[in-house]
Amino acid sequence: MGDGRDAGDDTVASGDTGAAGAPEDTARRLRAVCGELSTRFFERDDVVRTLVVTLLAGQHSLVLGPPGTAKSELARELTGRIDGAAYWEILLSKFTAPTRMFGPIDVAALARGEYRQVYDGRATTAHVAFIDEIFKCSTAALNETLGYLNERIYHPENGGAPIRCPLIGAITASNELPGGEDSAAIYDRLLVRIEVGYLEDPSNFAALVRSAVGRPAEPAPRTTLELAALQGAVGEGVPAVDVPDAIVDAVVTLRAALRRKELVASDRRWRQAVALLQASAYLDGRAAVAETDLSVLTHVLWDSPAQRPVVEREVLNLVNPDAREALDLADVIEELEAQLDAMAGQSREALSEWVIKNAHHKLAMAGKRLERLREEAAGAGRSTAAIDRVTGRQRAVRARVLTEALGVDASMVPTQL
Repeated sequence: MGDGRDAGDDTVASGDTGAAGAPEDTARRLRAVCGELSTRFFERDDVVRTLVVTLLAGQHSLVLGPPGTAKSELARELTGRIDGAAYWEILLSKFTAPTRMFGPIDVAALARGEYRQVYDGRATTAHVAFIDEIFKCSTAALNETLGYLNERIYHPENGGAPIRCPLIGAITASNELPGGEDSAAIYDRLLVRIEVGYLEDPSNFAALVRSAVGRPAEPAPRTTLELAALQGAVGEGVPAVDVPDAIVDAVVTLRAALRRKELVASDRRWRQAVALLQASAYLDGRAAVAETDLSVLTHVLWDSPAQRPVVEREVLNLVNPDAREALDLADVIEELEAQLDAMAGQSREALSEWVIKNAHHKLAMAGKRLERLREEAAGAGRSTAAIDRVTGRQRAVRARVLTEALGVDASMVPTQL
């Protein structure tokens, strides 16, 4: 990747062929990138797509989850598919100085009596930034970070004219929610919020383990696109996507439904979310926003993770009957897991009786229904993200039942109970 100053001369390095920069080609390449990254990163299909949509909308995202969930690796891989894009990353602490983020002092120039900063390789020249532990931003760097995220500008230390930064979007990450007013100000500027966790599906975990000990695989397909093509999509292609009156009505309905649940988002957040809907449609190669694009709002309209399921249900009530039923099945699965937890310490006979009379049938029926729901959703072109997530929970709880209640090695049992 270059430093961003001569990116216009770059060409597509690998992957698909076609008229580079044409809107349909850009969208097709980005869909291919999503597919390739989803294959590499288990249980991250929706995360990958949402990050791409957020970049297309020219917005910033927060990936919220524990360490070791591939947050930084995913950001690097995604940016690495954009030929000519300058990528910058940093792990923040309460002691991170603004100059470390935006440009250190040029010591050689200082010796000559000149005060200047070196901006190459810093946030000031990046097209995509990954900022880890974003809420540990130091007080000294807070205002500059807010200006960087809000307006894409940096004010030099010597008080010179503001520097316009080429930032398309920042991908930020944290292990926890903000704890003070300073970090809350940054949190409010991150339009998209995505929760990630450790792998839940036992088969995916087994594949992860095998990947660590297996022989080197053949190089995977690697689709790329030009920086100029992405910039054209952000600046022209996405804003040109039509937003029909029916979608506006659906957004108004959703806002009213969330307010009845005492979940209130700012007018600014709702307005910025329109670009996400347009970006979702653009990525799918459509000229107008459709109801299915509203699913991306499940990552926008909550402040705490406890609110996310409520937002998700209200969104899916509007757009996705398959996923709505999947969430009902998720309640059944979570209740079974709670019952298993409550039976800790009981005899194997008692646990086996519970499995036979209760868990076996419910988990099997849930698995079969989820499979049918996914087939119906995929056939209708609807998102399967929520269904896939619930399926992962069903398999994880099933594995616990097999190992903890029956003493069976879950890896040796077929997918369905």
